[in-house]
Amino acid sequence: MIETVSEVVEVGAGWAIPATALLLLLAATGACVDGVLGRRATGRPMSAGLLTPFDEVARLLRQRRRRLVSADLLLWRVGGAGLIVVALLKVAVIPLGVWTLSDMPAGVVWFNAMDVLIWALVWLAGWGANSAHSLIGGYRFLAQALSYELPLMFALTAPVVAAASLRVGGIVMAQQDLWFVVWMPAAFLIVCLSVVAFSVWGPFSTAAGADLSGGVLSELSGTDRMLVLVGRYALLTAGAGFAVTLFLGGGAGPLLPSWAWVVVKTVALLAVFVGVRRRIPAVRPDRFAEVGFLVLLPVALVQLLVVSLVVVLGG
Repeated sequence: MIETVSEVVEVGAGWAIPATALLLLLAATGACVDGVLGRRATGRPMSAGLLTPFDEVARLLRQRRRRLVSADLLLWRVGGAGLIVVALLKVAVIPLGVWTLSDMPAGVVWFNAMDVLIWALVWLAGWGANSAHSLIGGYRFLAQALSYELPLMFALTAPVVAAASLRVGGIVMAQQDLWFVVWMPAAFLIVCLSVVAFSVWGPFSTAAGADLSGGVLSELSGTDRMLVLVGRYALLTAGAGFAVTLFLGGGAGPLLPSWAWVVVKTVALLAVFVGVRRRIPAVRPDRFAEVGFLVLLPVALVQLLVVSLVVVLGG
């Protein structure tokens, strides 16, 4: 028996705190998976990897915050702490089974707008430090963002056209018979790639690259650094949840309740995102620009054309 989602209900702002707790719990799960993979690479016990994120948080909480000469502390700290806030705002439109904080009429546009807000936050984190390495890291992120954002916008349009709705809840309900990933695989892959990119993660982490002594992270310490690191995992989690909602049927699945299926699918996709970090080398922003505009953008347009033809001819 497969449970279907017939209606998405807004639960109200009072559930924002539990939603925040769930987001941070899933982000911590991703951090633990990353810790385990890191320990395996060095041959240390797997159990030690599970504690790595918590050890790092404890270390950063004890560490003194660095202050730089002529740094714009307000912009610097807003850029770092804002990543968690953006992740929470993204989660607001993602249904957890039949419940959502806000089933707004243009939920897909809202999610994409929050993605663009990340541009400003990472840039502020690089600019506000008044450091050459941080500033170059910020420029690298902007160059990378320009390459993935346009393909992402067209990839997000594909499920919108298929469901004839910008409501995230409407897109979930349109997948009850067939998940969109089955006939929109290119759009799904582009969205997943973009999630990894806007989280400054894995092959798209050159903005925080070792060749820049950490780039936008180079001058961060103590709680400032902790907030940025937590924010990256939170963005990965929110992106995984949104991809599950748009392409993997949301809460559709057998035996388990719909909310549990959203969590299970999100954790599975999050584990894939985390694993990418140690499997694929970093991609230079200029090389990624070539791929973004010469490969990803045409593929996204063809995928959108196919979906549009199916909708028109099928209707």
